[in-house]
Amino acid sequence: VSAFGLSGTNAHIVLEEAPVRSEAVSPEVQSAAVGDDASSPLIPLLVSGRDEAALRAQAGRYGEWLSLHPDVDFSSVVATAALHRTQFAARAAVSVRDAAEAVEALRSLAEGRPHAAVSIGEARGEPGKLAFLFTGQGAQQVGMGRALLERCAAFRTAFEEACGYFDELLELPLRDVMFAEAGSEAAARLDETAYAQPALFAVEVALFRQLEHWGVEPDILLGHSIGELSAAHVSGVWSLQDACRVVAARGRLMQALPKGGAMVAIDAGEAEVLPLLGDGVEIAGLNGPRATVISGDEAAVLALAEQFRSQGRRISRLQVSHAFHSQRMEPMLEAFRQLVSSVTFGTPRLPIVSNVTGRLATEAELCSAEYWVRQVRKPVRFLDGVHVLETEGVRASLELGPDGILTGLAAGCLSEASPMQVVAAQRRGRDGSEALLAALGTLHVDGVGVDWAKAVGVGAKTAVASLPTYAFQRQRYWLEAEKPSGDAATMGLSEAAHPLLGAATPLAESDAFLLTGRLSLSEAGWLGDHAVFGTVLLPGTGLLELGFAAGRAVGLSEVSQLTLLSPLVLPAKGGVRLQVQVDGLEAGAAGGGRGLSIYSRAEDAPESGSWTLHAQGV
Repeated sequence: VSAFGLSGTNAHIVLEEAPVRSEAVSPEVQSAAVGDDASSPLIPLLVSGRDEAALRAQAGRYGEWLSLHPDVDFSSVVATAALHRTQFAARAAVSVRDAAEAVEALRSLAEGRPHAAVSIGEARGEPGKLAFLFTGQGAQQVGMGRALLERCAAFRTAFEEACGYFDELLELPLRDVMFAEAGSEAAARLDETAYAQPALFAVEVALFRQLEHWGVEPDILLGHSIGELSAAHVSGVWSLQDACRVVAARGRLMQALPKGGAMVAIDAGEAEVLPLLGDGVEIAGLNGPRATVISGDEAAVLALAEQFRSQGRRISRLQVSHAFHSQRMEPMLEAFRQLVSSVTFGTPRLPIVSNVTGRLATEAELCSAEYWVRQVRKPVRFLDGVHVLETEGVRASLELGPDGILTGLAAGCLSEASPMQVVAAQRRGRDGSEALLAALGTLHVDGVGVDWAKAVGVGAKTAVASLPTYAFQRQRYWLEAEKPSGDAATMGLSEAAHPLLGAATPLAESDAFLLTGRLSLSEAGWLGDHAVFGTVLLPGTGLLELGFAAGRAVGLSEVSQLTLLSPLVLPAKGGVRLQVQVDGLEAGAAGGGRGLSIYSRAEDAPESGSWTLHAQGV
C-alpha cells in the first residue's frame, strides 16, 4: 500500500496476511482455571484506551454490546478482554458477577459517573515499585480464607502445607479453630494469641503464593508485628517448616504469660507521648503521625490515656489478652531466643522494612535470633516503615491479610504529595476470592503486571467473544477537497464574486435582477458556529449580507429595511439553494429604491416544490 502525502512524501507499508483465527479455545484459556472447581470467580472486566476519552468511549461500546447480547457467556467476555485486547495506558477494571451488572457499571464509566465496581487509573511511564504489607494480630476472624480455599488452588496448597506443620505444634488443628461455627468454644480460641498468630501467618503466606502464581511479584515487604514473620518467610529467611516453628512458639509463649496489662491507641504523635511515659507504660506501636499505641501495666496505661482524653483527644483501648511490645513480654524472651537460635536461616531475596528500626533490615539482622527477640519487645515502627516505602519509590502497596487494617493506617502515614496507592487483598464481609481479584484489577489499572492467563478463572470450553473493536478517537489531518467551481459565464451567467452567492444575472425585458447560490455546512463550515438548541441557522446578519450583495449588484449601497419572515435552517447533510431577487425600478419603492426578496429551497426538493421566503426589504 502506498500513499502520497500533501508534502510529497511517499508512505509505504507492506501488510502480511493475518493468520486465520480459530474460534476454538485458545491454549491460554484452556489452562487458565483459578482452581479445580467450576465455580471459580471471575476476574474484573478490563477496559482501556489511549486516553480517558477513548477509555470512556470503549466502555460505552462494551456496555451497548453486552446489552444487545444478554445471553453471552460472561466468562468468555472477561477472558477475551484480558487476553485478547491490548491494555493501553488509560485503564479501568469492572468487578462484577455477570453481564447485567457490567452494563450498569460500564454506562457509569462511559458517562463519567463513579461506580462502586469500577476502578480507574493510568499506567503511564515507569510503574514504580510494588510493596506487600502483612497484617498484624487483631485482624483475625472466623472463616477467613474459606472462599479462597475453595476456589484458588495455589492458596489451598500453601495453606494446607502450613496447617500441616502447625497441627504438629498446636493442641487443636488450626483449620478446626479457623472454620469453627461462629460463637462456639473452638471459634473463641481464634482470638487467643497461640492460634491467632499461626492463623494469620497461614492466610498471609497462602495469599502471597496465590499472587505469586498469578505473576504479581513485590519489590519490597513490610509487616506489622507478626506480619513481619510472614514477610521473613516469603523473602527466604526461613523455610516454611522452620517459620511455622517460630510463629507457633511466639504465639504459645506469649499466650502462656500472665494475663493483665493493657494497650490503648491514642490520637497523638510520638513526640507528645514520649515525655509522659513512666514506670509500667511504653510505646508499643507508631501507626501514624497521630496514632500511637501505648502498652504496659493496666493502671499506668489507663492513667496516661486519661491525660490525653481530658484534652479532647480520642483514645481506644485494644481488646487484647496481653500487653504486647512492653516489658510484660520479657519473661518469654529467653525461651523464644533459644527456639529461634535452633532454626536454619537463609538468604532473604526480597528487601524487608524493619519494625524494630524503621529502616531497611540488613541480612545480618534478619538472620539473627537476637533481632527477632527485639522485634517482640520493641515498638512497631510502622509509620517509619511507610516513609521508607515512599523513599524507595513504591507506587502501590497491597495488604495481605483478612481485612484492610494496614490499608487505612498506611493511607494516614503517606505524605501529602505521595502517589502511592494502598489496596487491601481482602475485606471483612466480602467473598474472599472476589475481593482478591478486585484488588488485582485495582493494581492493574495503576500499571502493576498481572499474568491474566493464569488468573482468568474460566472453564476449559470458553471461546473468544466478539467484543467491539477499539473506540478510535478520530482526528482528521487531511485537507478537505475544494468544491469544484464551474465557469458561470459558460452557463450564460455572471460571477457573483461573493462567498455565499455563485452567480448573478439581469432578467430580460425588466430591471429586475437575480442572484443564486448554495449553502452547505460541508463547504462553509463556519456557519455551523451559529447553532440554536442543536439546529444551525443562517443568522439575521447573514441575510442582511445577502441584501448588501444584491444592492451592490444593481449599483445601490444600502439596505434601508429588511423584515425577517422565517428562519433559514441549514441541514446537517446536503445543502439549500438560494435565490436573492431584486425588483425592477417600476416595482420598486419610492425614492429610487428596489424591493428585495430572499428565498431558499432544499437542493434535493423536487423541481415543482415551493420556495420559502425568508426576508423582504428595500
